[in-house]
Amino acid sequence: MQVQLTSGLKPSLIAAGLGRSVSTILRELGRNGWEKPQHRRGRGRPAIAGKYRAVVAQDRADSLSTKPRIERRLQIGNRLWQVVMGYLKQGYSPEQIAGTLKTVNADHPQLQVSHETIYSAIYLMPRGELRTEVIGWLRFGHTKRRPRARGEDRRGKIPDMVSIHDRPPEVDERLVPGHWEGDLIKGKGNRSAIGTIVERTTLFTVLAKMENATAESAVSGFSHVLNRIEAQKRLSMTYDQGREMAKHVELTESTGISVYFADPHSPWQRGINENTNGLLRQYLPKGEDLSVFSQDELDAIAWKLNTRPRKSLGFKCPAELFTPDAFDFRQHHAAAFALQP
Repeated sequence: MQVQLTSGLKPSLIAAGLGRSVSTILRELGRNGWEKPQHRRGRGRPAIAGKYRAVVAQDRADSLSTKPRIERRLQIGNRLWQVVMGYLKQGYSPEQIAGTLKTVNADHPQLQVSHETIYSAIYLMPRGELRTEVIGWLRFGHTKRRPRARGEDRRGKIPDMVSIHDRPPEVDERLVPGHWEGDLIKGKGNRSAIGTIVERTTLFTVLAKMENATAESAVSGFSHVLNRIEAQKRLSMTYDQGREMAKHVELTESTGISVYFADPHSPWQRGINENTNGLLRQYLPKGEDLSVFSQDELDAIAWKLNTRPRKSLGFKCPAELFTPDAFDFRQHHAAAFALQP
């Protein structure tokens, strides 16, 4: 740009040649000492490029890019950092820390910080023992993190989707068995998956073998296991907005079950299923190939959960409530532990 100015080109022509707006060029010139050339009478040349120097402008830009205009609120060693580290050591998550600081420091905004800022400060730490130790205090201890922008939803829209807010009231009341929550458990590298569905009233769990995490596989796997259940106990299923449920209309046609979709990033709307998935990880660990499990093996794992007493059920087991005429807990317990009934 300095050469073009020296050649006598106007900012509008320079902008057109560079494919930029005139205002962008003028701002660059203005913040780097450019002066509009004045028509001079008599001999002598005007100032070269109107005092604009490309090298000086680049040095200024480099300097500003490395020095933030506003100092970071959370820096290693400052008071806020020490407070945050103290909470992390006690097992708080960054989101819990952010909420706590907002409550106890309501009158001191400088002592408040968002959970994204905490994550960013931790993962921007230089590599070494201290960084490894701090990351180890986090719940999951991932070595890398990719923050998600506010309001961002990376999933595509599912056609003919019916919201969870349109579910019949009896689903929330949990009085009648037959309303389920569904999800996928994924294996190593997300290359294998198992479908999980949990009945909301009795906590009865069913696992479905799947070839992969595609919509076709989800329809096939869920249809197979749901159709083994009597029709009056497969009334509805609440699912997240994962793309594997894109063919939910076909699932409804195959099984008669109505599918409702939870809000994005709202796992608590399917809390029963989320909790059950955590219990299943005892048998289906993360980082393993889940395709090795047959449907019979998955049925056996589900049966272990379904015959285990649950505190929330008054120490009855899911199978006892879901199939009261076909399952006797005392008889099962006696057979399993060789005790006298």
